[in-house]
Amino acid sequence: MTCAARAQLHTVAEQYLFQSINQERAAVGLPALKWSQPLTHAAQDHAVQMRAAGAISHQFRGEADLTERASSTGTRFSRVSENVATSISVLEMHTALMNSPHHRENILDAKVNSIGISVVQSGRQLWGVEDFARDVPELSYLQQEARVAQLVLRAGIANVEPSPEAREICRMSTGFAGDRPAFVMRYTASDLDRLPSQLTHRLKEGGVSSAAVGACSLSERTDFTSYNIAVVLYR
Repeated sequence: MTCAARAQLHTVAEQYLFQSINQERAAVGLPALKWSQPLTHAAQDHAVQMRAAGAISHQFRGEADLTERASSTGTRFSRVSENVATSISVLEMHTALMNSPHHRENILDAKVNSIGISVVQSGRQLWGVEDFARDVPELSYLQQEARVAQLVLRAGIANVEPSPEAREICRMSTGFAGDRPAFVMRYTASDLDRLPSQLTHRLKEGGVSSAAVGACSLSERTDFTSYNIAVVLYR
């Protein structure tokens, strides 16, 4: 289902905000946000809280904060932000948000790619919530390792493969496992579209005959989702 089709499942006010936000982004050369149903659930729960309180806030007493609310819906993200507003007109609501530097920054954030919107009503008053996130795809360790291996191959290393040693190194805070490597890079990333600059520079220096890649999970758990990778270079 397309973003537009998803938006049509919601209210006219929510559709208006969704379309207006993507028009604002298009005007400055940013990609459109996709509609997120889980984020919409998180936004709706908070919009109902604002209506009940008769006030705008990002968190009320006894309510989970934004990251917990978004995470509880099953959304996997590396970045999350929120706009809240109240008005008697959805047009005025959007205009006010765009005229507020912080809220405008959220709308035009190049690092987010999805949004959930909820607008609820009490009499003539509208209560609106816009939850923005950068979604992180759910990938198996093998899928993560394959993506990183492709990047290393493109950097000029012909012999690249996942290995148990690299996975063990990924879980280690320091040191190495197995044969002594020429270079070890451990890193955490929210996407696997590029290698860290330090690793790229090391590959350009040459003197590397093979590489091993390992993905792992670390003991620290947070609401934010990221990939943990080790790339091990050998002479």
